[in-house]
Amino acid sequence: MNADRTSAAFSRRAVVGGALAALAVTGAAPGPAHAGTSHTPEPWEPVAIPEQVPVTEYQVPVSGGGSLWCWDTGGDGEPVVLLHPGSGSGESWPYQQPVLAGAGFRVIGYSRRGAYGSVAGTRAESDTASGDLDTLADHLGLDRFHVDGSAAGGPVAIDYALSYGDRLLSLTVSGSVMGIQDAEYQALTASLQPDPFGDMPVDFKELGPSYRGGDPDGVAAWLAIHERARAADSFPQSLANTITWAALETLTLPVQLITGDSDLYSPPSLMRLNAQHLQDVETHVVTEAGHNPHWEQPDAWNRLLIRFLRRHGRRS
Repeated sequence: MNADRTSAAFSRRAVVGGALAALAVTGAAPGPAHAGTSHTPEPWEPVAIPEQVPVTEYQVPVSGGGSLWCWDTGGDGEPVVLLHPGSGSGESWPYQQPVLAGAGFRVIGYSRRGAYGSVAGTRAESDTASGDLDTLADHLGLDRFHVDGSAAGGPVAIDYALSYGDRLLSLTVSGSVMGIQDAEYQALTASLQPDPFGDMPVDFKELGPSYRGGDPDGVAAWLAIHERARAADSFPQSLANTITWAALETLTLPVQLITGDSDLYSPPSLMRLNAQHLQDVETHVVTEAGHNPHWEQPDAWNRLLIRFLRRHGRRS
């Protein structure tokens, strides 16, 4: 495996908040399957993007002449693969990269076909998004790993779990409608997004009002990543499985669902509805956050993820 180059891939913005909080989770007690929903207790305040750790960058070849831009912190910690929202790319994780690495994990992010830094290739010859993830895992020499899918990354993560569940240690889905195709669910999600919802500005749809009102620099940094995210050759990728509630019920690995209390796509009630169809699940609501709690409330979100990963690692 040859590295294309090593770099600290992310830019930083000016400090607008205090240092990262401790990694222990407060107010989110562990429990058995279908543990009750917990709420993060702290109020929202701006958080500075932390200094990034060095990463190795790759272009991972995939079918149809495509390639996936990937960054990897390396090391011998348990791997965590981060799957970005549709509004973002492999650049969407500057709040997670150094924090997860500092907690002892090997952190990997990548852009799906046609997103920032990646090459879409030929649509007719392309693999599914989850098939591409498996190709990337092989390329990086991953055995078993954790996966987190945010927003549009959620269906990819679930599809991967349905096809390659024996390769995963855990699954986290954050701020996502999860790609569920049941007609009742489709009607419900459509009712949450009436016209002209689709024509509204992307930051209105995806960032909560506390964040938009309280951190204009953070909004600008998020929008800059969004504006770079989509390449001209991008196209929607198919999934290998039809995701339904019945399909979710077949998953036996530990699952964590996270959403923001101001998420217009996947509010807490929708998250709890989907949790009823998972065997081993815990749910969390991040206060004062919209569709991107990993960006809007990174301290709280990182603590939830790290605690979950440690509980469900190889040595847990």
